[in-house]
Amino acid sequence: MSLYRKYRPTSFADVVGQDHIVSTLESAAKQNKLAHAFLFAGSRGTGKTSVARILAKNLMTNGIEDAALKQQIAQGIETDSVVDLLEIDGASNRGIDDIRELIEKIQFSPVVARAKVYIIDEVHMLTKEAFNALLKTLEEPPRYAYFILATTELNKIPATIQSRCQCFPFRRIREEDIIRRLQYIADQEKISIDRDALRAIAHHVEGGMRDAISLLDQMRSLEKITLQEVEQRIGSTGLQYVEEVFLALADQNAEAALQVVKKLEDAGVSFESFIRQMLSTARAALRTAVENKQPIHEITTIIDTLLAAVRNLRVSPVPGIVLEAALLSLCSPTETTTDAKPTIKVETKPKAEAPVPKESAEESTEPPKPGIIEVPNLNLEAVQEQWNTVVKNTTPAAVKMSLKNGRVTAVDDKQITISFASDFHKSTVAKTDASLQVEKVIEGIFKKHIRVHCVLDTESTTNNTTDTDAVNLAEAAAEVF
Repeated sequence: MSLYRKYRPTSFADVVGQDHIVSTLESAAKQNKLAHAFLFAGSRGTGKTSVARILAKNLMTNGIEDAALKQQIAQGIETDSVVDLLEIDGASNRGIDDIRELIEKIQFSPVVARAKVYIIDEVHMLTKEAFNALLKTLEEPPRYAYFILATTELNKIPATIQSRCQCFPFRRIREEDIIRRLQYIADQEKISIDRDALRAIAHHVEGGMRDAISLLDQMRSLEKITLQEVEQRIGSTGLQYVEEVFLALADQNAEAALQVVKKLEDAGVSFESFIRQMLSTARAALRTAVENKQPIHEITTIIDTLLAAVRNLRVSPVPGIVLEAALLSLCSPTETTTDAKPTIKVETKPKAEAPVPKESAEESTEPPKPGIIEVPNLNLEAVQEQWNTVVKNTTPAAVKMSLKNGRVTAVDDKQITISFASDFHKSTVAKTDASLQVEKVIEGIFKKHIRVHCVLDTESTTNNTTDTDAVNLAEAAAEVF
């Protein structure tokens, strides 16, 4: 038996990720207030049919005191052998004649159960005439008859049908819930699987539990299921390149952006899948920017460009060109933007920080490289002239990107004052470790230790919108990656 059938929920307590629906149905069942028609809507694999069967079991055994008979009905529902439960595929029984036949059968009372239940899956596939034939029966069914309609496309269900049903929206199941369920199944079946592999499966199925369990079933014969094994079967999504491409966009580095496209091609990554990953990250950035009352123009530009690229991919004979053109357009400055492009920060697995350049190390004795000069008398003009070099040599990337959005506003013998229009950038650079990194780079250039003082430029916050383009996505992107 397949894992999906073996671990299919058989009670409301077993249903994962649909607590809002389960609690409502359980409460209605206890109070004997269940309706005669239900409409379950949601994406595939989210539990619509499973909940329909559980609800049918409740309806068909309600009021039966004989424990043996209740058990017989319950087993009959699970094995599709009870005559009072009729499950219909709306895709293959979509005509008016099929519905008329159903209506004729509904006139007969239940044989063994307390109710007759009709589950119509993919009900949106019914013809207009079939819906019209079903309408009257939904409105005034026999007291023992119940209808449970399931669909993945609620928009195709006529309003007249929806108005006669209790509608329940099935949500996509959270990745963490899918991971927990897969881990439980793996433990029960003695399947050895890495946590990263579980997360890759959960991310790939986009909220569908059935697809997740089926994929686990497909690989259960392996001695150990690793992330590499999963990616070989589902294809890499290119998550590891998302941060790289957003940094390239922030630097307006067209060459680096094209290199990412080449890496995707070499790795066999689906361009559409990769763009969807970028859109997920950009969407999180947009929400964070709105919450923090930060500018959103640059982020919406990225989103619009990527959405257009997804549409064009499906008709392009050379998909790589579509992605390259989209990235190049985002790397090109426009009349409405300054040199600084939006930085979308992606939190990935911890990496070793890049070493501080030799010029910035305290023990360095090498002579300064061309373009890096000693400045015996620090002044504002000299620091501003060398500021691009300071930014370029600062690590890690997150500090570098925030520093890029600041500007030097004052210099004296003891400190350099950097003003930021965004509190997020100010806080990032002001952290002890970050400020020490910046101070080391400055010392490597000017051969003099000087403190960095970060301030919030409230005036720039209102007048300059391009200085606050970078957005903190640490929390929002953590779950995606």
